[in-house]
Amino acid sequence: MFKFWNSQQQEASSRPHDVVPGQSWHPSSAVTSPGSSHPSTAGGSYSVQRPSERPQSPSHVSPSEAAGIIAALKSKSVDELRKLLTDKQAYNSFLLSLDQVKTQNNVRDELRKETLHLARTNLEKEPQITELRNQCRVIRTTELAAAQERLNELEKQKEEILKCYSPASLLQKLQEAMNKTEAESETLHKLLIDREIEVGAFLQKYKKLRTSYHRRALTHLAAKTSPVL
Repeated sequence: MFKFWNSQQQEASSRPHDVVPGQSWHPSSAVTSPGSSHPSTAGGSYSVQRPSERPQSPSHVSPSEAAGIIAALKSKSVDELRKLLTDKQAYNSFLLSLDQVKTQNNVRDELRKETLHLARTNLEKEPQITELRNQCRVIRTTELAAAQERLNELEKQKEEILKCYSPASLLQKLQEAMNKTEAESETLHKLLIDREIEVGAFLQKYKKLRTSYHRRALTHLAAKTSPVL
């Protein structure tokens, strides 16, 4: 019923001179049906179409809504039904009086209001959004660049510190300390042979060097054989 009104309205607007007063601008199937309670008139204004003769179109009306529309039509007299067929204003008034149409119009109005409200809200926030975008651009080009550079420096320092205290690095430093102690012991022993140092002073220094060497050697050996490494 609703689809028919849209198509008929377009035809009527494009060809107003084709409408003859008193002649129906609705197909008879829009009002009458095989189960209608109103009889057909002798003039042929109302006719009954068989189901196979009706134009096939998808229905967008639920059974309960269709029942309400049919009930509203059944309450009309023959003259009122004829007026709905010939008078567009009367047809529009009847259409707008249906609860289904009222509900759709209310929903449409609410959606329109909500859309306008959201659009106005977004437009009001546009200066604030522009200001925030400019601030972000400044931060990216100045503060963020400096912070990123500082972060890179700290990352390098962290990597260097971790390298210094890695197990392999600690073993290497321990080995170097052992080699240094060994070299100092050899130098001290050469001084004793050349009689450039007293025996008492030699024993005191040599004992200290060898004790340090063996302590480091044992630590180095324990670290190398440890399952953690």
